[in-house]
Amino acid sequence: MGLQVALHLVYPPQCLTCDALVTSDFGLCGRCWRETPFVAGLVCDLCGTPLPGADDGKPVHCDDCLAIARPWSRGRAALLYKDNARQIVLSLKHGDRLDLARSAAQWMLRAAAPILLPGMLVAPVPLHWLRLLKRRYNQSALLSAAVARHAGLDHCPDLLIRRRSTPSQEGRDRNARFANLADALVLHPRRATRVEGRHVLLVDDVMTSGATLAAAAEACVAGGATGVSVLVLARVAKDA
Repeated sequence: MGLQVALHLVYPPQCLTCDALVTSDFGLCGRCWRETPFVAGLVCDLCGTPLPGADDGKPVHCDDCLAIARPWSRGRAALLYKDNARQIVLSLKHGDRLDLARSAAQWMLRAAAPILLPGMLVAPVPLHWLRLLKRRYNQSALLSAAVARHAGLDHCPDLLIRRRSTPSQEGRDRNARFANLADALVLHPRRATRVEGRHVLLVDDVMTSGATLAAAAEACVAGGATGVSVLVLARVAKDA
């Protein structure tokens, strides 16, 4: 504790997304907090999108999840993908800001509280090995590891593999996104038995159409998982 106080005197804690001083490590200043769209209140029980109305405890679904069959049972998101949340995601994903994973995972864990189950197996959405080699880390694996650790759940960072390098989803419509991911994700041959009879919590950084998470969930269900839930740092919503 004394060493930490001394370090704070020399290197005062700074906001995660700007240079403003804050009272504790890995926090946001007041301005950045206000500019970060945290998800709260009534949300879609399948994807975490905020919905109008009061939360009476009954599951409700957004228009997208009513129109698309989701191969998972429940889902949550910590942030909306806009404003400062978009900056946080991009900094973690492309800016080597691995330090952001710690706070991001805590936000995700709070959002996930209603859907966590004892004995869940936590796993990230995988990168293709060529993309992993280029980026040097999988941001979703950093998030899933921290979520599992704080929740006291088992973590399997290589439960799934991406057996072919899929082109970017950017610029594709919903149908093209799902077609692009068809049969792209499978269980790792040496990890497949870990899903049998278990509920899997899949973790990713961003959900747009849900195509990637759907491919991952289908692979888990095909491998014998009793159910799948999803958790993302940020959800792209229509009003974002």
